[in-house]
Amino acid sequence: MSILDLMPAPVRPWAIALVLLSIAGAGAAGSWVIQDWRYGNAMAEQARQSADVARAAAEATVGALVIEQEKRLALEGHLKDNDESHYRKLSDAQKAQQRLSDRLATADLRLSVLIDADSASGCDVPKAAGTGGVDHAAVRARLDAAHAQRIIAITDTGDRGLIALQACQAYVRALTQ
Repeated sequence: MSILDLMPAPVRPWAIALVLLSIAGAGAAGSWVIQDWRYGNAMAEQARQSADVARAAAEATVGALVIEQEKRLALEGHLKDNDESHYRKLSDAQKAQQRLSDRLATADLRLSVLIDADSASGCDVPKAAGTGGVDHAAVRARLDAAHAQRIIAITDTGDRGLIALQACQAYVRALTQ
């Protein structure tokens, strides 16, 4: 006797259908579990690969940042050296101008200018004996000390401007390298 013989006849087709559906459901559930496992492994592998790519990109970015930081530090050092050099030039020029101004104030030094021989009319300043020059005994006139001070102040301002211009040009050159 089989299990089907124990069931009433009108219930048998339903029982067979229920058994077949249970078998099919178990197969579907089993394949669902297997697919879930396979897709889970595939997703885990894909996540690992994405993490590796992200890690490589982060390492490349960090490497680029380190290189740029080193460049920036080198540029800052170069600019600092340029600033110190130009500051030294500026202070040296100021000291030289101050010494010249002091010598003019104490009459230790007198400024003179070349004048046209036709307009000299008796204003000739004798040249020192035995000195060599390139003006071939041209007529010279001495400047008043106050005028000489103003001329020195003007040249001092010009020198400062030139030194500042050189500093700016060196700064721009350093930035464009």
